[in-house]
Amino acid sequence: MLFQVGGQGSHPTFFEMSAAQQLPSSLRAALTYSIGVLALRRPFLHKVLDYEDEFFAALTLILETHSLRTTDASFAETLYGLRRRAVNVHVKKDDLHMEPGSRIQHSGIRKRQKLLSVVFLVVLPYFKSKLHAIYNREREAALQASLWGNVNERFDESDNFGDASSSFASTSGLDTDLSVRTRFRKRMNKIVATCYPWLHAGTEAFAYQLLYLLDATGFYSPGLHALGLQVCRATGQELMDTSSRISKIRSNERERLRGPPWLKAVQGALLTCAYAVLDYAQTGLIAAVFGFKMMEWWYQSAEERMSAPTVYPPPPPPPPPKVAKEGIPLPPDRTLCPLCSQKRANPSAVTVSGFVFCYACIFKYVSQYNRCPVTLVPANVDQIRRLFHDL
Repeated sequence: MLFQVGGQGSHPTFFEMSAAQQLPSSLRAALTYSIGVLALRRPFLHKVLDYEDEFFAALTLILETHSLRTTDASFAETLYGLRRRAVNVHVKKDDLHMEPGSRIQHSGIRKRQKLLSVVFLVVLPYFKSKLHAIYNREREAALQASLWGNVNERFDESDNFGDASSSFASTSGLDTDLSVRTRFRKRMNKIVATCYPWLHAGTEAFAYQLLYLLDATGFYSPGLHALGLQVCRATGQELMDTSSRISKIRSNERERLRGPPWLKAVQGALLTCAYAVLDYAQTGLIAAVFGFKMMEWWYQSAEERMSAPTVYPPPPPPPPPKVAKEGIPLPPDRTLCPLCSQKRANPSAVTVSGFVFCYACIFKYVSQYNRCPVTLVPANVDQIRRLFHDL
C-alpha cells in the first residue's frame, strides 16, 4: 500500500490534516503566553486571562464563521490551502461493480453544514476545555486529599474533642450551609472527573486517524463523517471563485447600507476596517506571535547580558611574606623542610605565613615557641594546615 506523503492530488496528506487540527491549540497557547507576559506590565490584561476560554472562543467564532462563509474551510484549513466539500454517495444496483471512488461526488457546503461546522470547531472545544479544567481541579483535590487528608474532615475531628452538644450544633450548621446546589455541583464535578478521560479518548478519534493514514477512509475525524464533509486541496479555479465570491458578498453588504450619506460613509469605513482585519487575521496572528517571541528573546538575551555578573581577571597574588633576620633561612630546594633540611614528610603550612614544613617539625616548633620559624609571626597549632598536594 502506498502512502501519500507528497503534495500531489486533491487528497491532503495525514501530516497536513494533523497540522491543521493542531494549529488552533498551538495558537491559543501562544496567545495565552503572550497576554501573560504583557499582563506583567498591564495588569488589566489579567481579566482576559481570567476568562481565557470565553475570549478564545469568541475569537475563534469570528474567524471560523468568516472563513467558512467565504472560503468553505476552517481557519486552519484555509492557511494550508484546504477546502471542505460535501460528499454525496450514490449507490445503485447497476453500479455495484464500480470502484468506490467513482460513486462519490463532491459539492458545495450547505448552510446547515457550515453552522454545524462552527459547532464542532468552536462550541464543542469550548465545553471540552471547561470539562478539562474541572477534571484538573478534581484530580488536584484528590491528590491533595491522598497526601494531606481532607481538610474539612480534620476540622470535624478536632471539633469532636468538645462536648456532644457542640458537635451536634456544628454538624447541623454544616448541613444547613451546604445547599442542594452546592452538593449537586460537587456530584457533577465528580462525575465529570470520572468520565472525562473516556470522553477525551473518544473525541481524539485515533482510530479514524489511523484509517485515514491507511487510506481506508476519506474522513479524518468522526465530526467530518457526521457532517458528510471531506477536506480536499483547493484548486486554482476554487481560489478564483472564492475571490469573486468574497467581492460579491462585500458589494452586497455595502449596497444594503441605509441612512444619510455621512452614516453610510462611517459604516463603509467600519466595514473596510473589518474586512482588512479579517483578510489579514490568518497571517497577522501568526506573524504577531512570531514577532512577539522574537522581541521577547531579543530583550531577554539583552537583559541577561546586562544582569550577568561581570567576569573580571583574577587579582595578582599577594607579595610573599618577608623572612625575618632572626628567622630560619629557607633552603635552596623548595621540597626540603626549613627545620630539618630533609624531604618534607606530611607537608603542612602555617596560615600566617604560608611556608611549608614537615608536620612533626612545625607542630613541635609552634607548640614550643608560638610563632612561625621563618617570619617569626605569632602563630598557634590551630593555624597549621595539612597539605595533600605538595610541589
